[in-house]
Amino acid sequence: MKQKLHKILFGLLILVLVLLGLISHEDLEGLNITQAEKEVLVEGSEDDLLKVHFLDVGQGDSIYIRTPNEQDILIDGGPSKDVLAELGKVMPFWDRDIDVMILTHPHSDHVTGLVEVLKRFDVKTIYYTGATHTAPDYLAWLQEIKDQDLNLKIVQNFFEIDFGNDVVLQFLYPQTNINETLYSDLNNTSIVNRLVYGDTEFLFTGDAEEKVEQNLLDSKIKIYADVLKAGHHASTTSSSEEFLQAVDPQVVVIQSGEGNQFGHPHLRTLNKFERYNVDVLRTDLLGQISIYSNGEDLFY
Repeated sequence: MKQKLHKILFGLLILVLVLLGLISHEDLEGLNITQAEKEVLVEGSEDDLLKVHFLDVGQGDSIYIRTPNEQDILIDGGPSKDVLAELGKVMPFWDRDIDVMILTHPHSDHVTGLVEVLKRFDVKTIYYTGATHTAPDYLAWLQEIKDQDLNLKIVQNFFEIDFGNDVVLQFLYPQTNINETLYSDLNNTSIVNRLVYGDTEFLFTGDAEEKVEQNLLDSKIKIYADVLKAGHHASTTSSSEEFLQAVDPQVVVIQSGEGNQFGHPHLRTLNKFERYNVDVLRTDLLGQISIYSNGEDLFY
């Protein structure tokens, strides 16, 4: 706790020195802070930064996004209430609102934490596919939404949400209505989002497998992105060669739990990323991963 407090105070001190012109960009190079933090300090403000945090929730997915206009987006919630502690690390302590919540698909490692989030935050709009599933965690999430009479919307075609300041969230998949439809493989009902800020792009794929990747390729929709969240925790069922060529990422983020029973990420998939010479960032090795964008460059 003391170490964290010292880091906060140190950061505030450096920010004051930058604002007063008493420290330069060159002076920052010797400091033990991240490139993203250096960018904030040099600019003297966080107003122009898009912040994407891949939360460390173990074997599951959860992504928190903070726009330059201070809107909050949460994609999935991981397999437990650990998401609350992770959000506490990145959200302002006074902020109890989430503008957009997205459940990519109703598997427990994506939905369970969202139940707890609904109980503690005011969520304005929720997006899901409506695919049928009878798992208790999913049913509890739906019941909480019903009890609070929240704004729940079904994703069934391409559309965009404009958050202003050159930030757009695109819904690429699914492109048909699968509400109340029973699927043997829920992974391939995953919502796929593309987040665009200026000249930078992020692609979030849930647990979508090669079948969905091929659907996106066939649709000729724009899927290229600087940052790719690897589908299905970088298992062998996702990240086809053709898909990776089309996305052409410079960074791949893998969300998986340390020592998980599924063998994620799979060695064959990791080797594939290595052949494409991309930076691979893994939550099982690094914990929470944060990537910032100023609309032109990425910092991580």
